[in-house]
Amino acid sequence: MSGSGTRAAYGVVGGVLPTDTTEDVRTRGAGVSAQVAVLPVGSFEQHGPYLPLVTDTLVACAVARELAAAYPVHLLPPLTVSCSHEHAAWPGTVSISAVTLHAVVSDIAASLRRSGVDALVVVNGHGGNYVLGNVVQEASARGERMALFPAAEDWETARERAGVVTSLLTDMHAGEIETSILLHAHPEFVRPGHESADFIADDRRHLLTLGMSAYTESGVIGRPSLGSAEKGKELLASLTESFEPYLALLTRAAEPE
Repeated sequence: MSGSGTRAAYGVVGGVLPTDTTEDVRTRGAGVSAQVAVLPVGSFEQHGPYLPLVTDTLVACAVARELAAAYPVHLLPPLTVSCSHEHAAWPGTVSISAVTLHAVVSDIAASLRRSGVDALVVVNGHGGNYVLGNVVQEASARGERMALFPAAEDWETARERAGVVTSLLTDMHAGEIETSILLHAHPEFVRPGHESADFIADDRRHLLTLGMSAYTESGVIGRPSLGSAEKGKELLASLTESFEPYLALLTRAAEPE
């Protein structure tokens, strides 16, 4: 199954909420070996003074939207609050527990299976959602079809293709990658200030204990000054290509022996 397959048209509200009808989902799923849903998971946390609290959600939705345009997948609305406890020192940040996020994603996957959607891909936009890896591992061990996307290797491939200068280690938060994707997908939400907000803190070994505030006053770790809409476009294009093996793996698992 690839991007060249037949698929029903879809729409989104504000680039975030899908507008499918139930018939759109039925049409898109016709003739495929397994129906695959894509769930964007973002966060509601500080991203410095120039990117919105919903940055991770917008990034996850931008990736998921590109996947839905290229492949016959069922695009779901995003989860907009997740595990952002390391950002609690900044106003506006909201978190839920890892236990809650685990339960919500697991419940969504179970509901999809009851409605005939065989597999779920979780598109994660927030690095602090460590529990999503456990959700996928546990589901896979039970024989359910689930994947977590993008992997670090997918981001590294995208970084190289897009000409992103900053390493994934340095580009931790509100940096070159996130700024680039928003400059491409949602430039109206990027405020002035990223041009002079670069801040490097590569040694973050006590992050889980101390939180982000121990490493940055602005909330930024990375080089947002290097961000551009062109890089954002190439990042999304690369991630879209990287998704094909995930889809093939999930749909192959449904084919009869």
